[in-house]
Amino acid sequence: MTDTTISYETEKSHAEAALGARNRLVIGILLVSVFVMILNETIMGVALPTLMKDLAIPASAAQWLTAAFLLTMAVVIPITGFLLQRFHTRPLFISAMGLFSLGTLIAAVAPGFEVLLLARIVQASGTAIMFPLLMTTVMTLVPAETRGRMMGNISIVISVAPAIGPTISGVILSVLDWRFMFILVLPIAVAALIVGSTLIKNVTEPKRTRVDVLSVVLSALGFGGLVYGLSNVGTATTPFATVVPLAVGAVALLCFVLRQVALQRSDRALLDLRTFKTRDFTFSIVMLAISMMAMFGTIVLLPLYMVDVLKVQVITVGLLLLPGGLIMGLLAPFVGRIYDRVGPTALLVSGATVVSADLWGMTLLSQTSSFWWVLVAHVTLSIGLALLFTPLFTASLGSLRPALYAHGSATVGTIQQLAGAAGTALFVTVLSAHAASLQAEGVGVVAATAAGIRVAFTYGAVISLLAIPAAFFVRKQVAPADGVATSH
Repeated sequence: MTDTTISYETEKSHAEAALGARNRLVIGILLVSVFVMILNETIMGVALPTLMKDLAIPASAAQWLTAAFLLTMAVVIPITGFLLQRFHTRPLFISAMGLFSLGTLIAAVAPGFEVLLLARIVQASGTAIMFPLLMTTVMTLVPAETRGRMMGNISIVISVAPAIGPTISGVILSVLDWRFMFILVLPIAVAALIVGSTLIKNVTEPKRTRVDVLSVVLSALGFGGLVYGLSNVGTATTPFATVVPLAVGAVALLCFVLRQVALQRSDRALLDLRTFKTRDFTFSIVMLAISMMAMFGTIVLLPLYMVDVLKVQVITVGLLLLPGGLIMGLLAPFVGRIYDRVGPTALLVSGATVVSADLWGMTLLSQTSSFWWVLVAHVTLSIGLALLFTPLFTASLGSLRPALYAHGSATVGTIQQLAGAAGTALFVTVLSAHAASLQAEGVGVVAATAAGIRVAFTYGAVISLLAIPAAFFVRKQVAPADGVATSH
């Protein structure tokens, strides 16, 4: 080997190392940013009673602080498929983190409900962009053989942030004013914005394309109507608050789908639905939807059961949910490594079976169930979900050709929002309807609530069975020379 050859190989090695370091830095900054955003999204639930008192607003108004956030996410996320293709990584990051930081600042100084509501909408606009940006960047930069490990890191963020959010919120509210929920987050967000805007490099190649305004309108009406209608199920005082937005959302979504099918023939779709032509992506999305329904439904029902039936303090409920989230985070890297070695099928079958068995176990909850039994049930559910999320994120996007990564990421984010709202609506509606029916027959409130929760978990358990056969259809992806993933 000549000196020239050795020199070339050395320079090549150094260049690859520098590129790898840059890519890790970009993904690391995006991970920290997403963690802060998800943490912010989950601290609000515990704070609503305090906000109702301090701002002198009814529960119906306070719920909008959460509903408006979810609505904004549902409207913006489908558009990110276009944004990720049209703009470079760095300006998109600056826009997303800038909006989130601005919204956090407005919330910290908000004099009343209206300004705080505006702040939540601004925060959500940035949050909606960041998650698809992270997923698309990972799929672009990380080789197929190590994506499972990287998606495991993303799963840490997705699982740990919601777990510690309510606990942090409870601690802050016990000693400080509610504004400190945002004051303490603001410097972290601003630091991420400054560091990211300085160090993040453009890692994707945008292409010039025009936005279809009609698709944006139909997307907003469709996804926004469905999420709003589902969020009102079980809490609305009139059926019009649910039936009308759900009907409008369903019709608009149908029109949106037809519009995208027409536009994607010329590669102008706002959200390219050709992702669903890939079997692994479709089955992964089905499983992801079921998993998100189970997780969000359980997160809503368990606190109600603990407080209304077992009469446990709210702070204790927050502590009960903490171990499960932490265990999900601890397992995520190991699940990612296993995925890289053996693929998704064994993990998904195991995870779907554990989740379904756990939900069936929760149908046995009663007025006399032990606190520790509930803790074990939640931890077991978290283990099952940990076996699902990393393989589902990796297999779904890994099955697509690179040109569809942005659209796939936007679809995954949209399904998460819709499934979460649907799971919450289903569990709350079944609980409310069954409990009300029993109370009308003279059954006590506590006994009726316990029975309603058992029936709600039964519905969730039945739905969870669908994920088990679907798991067998998701296979390990192999990236051939042309960059198009195939399964085997």
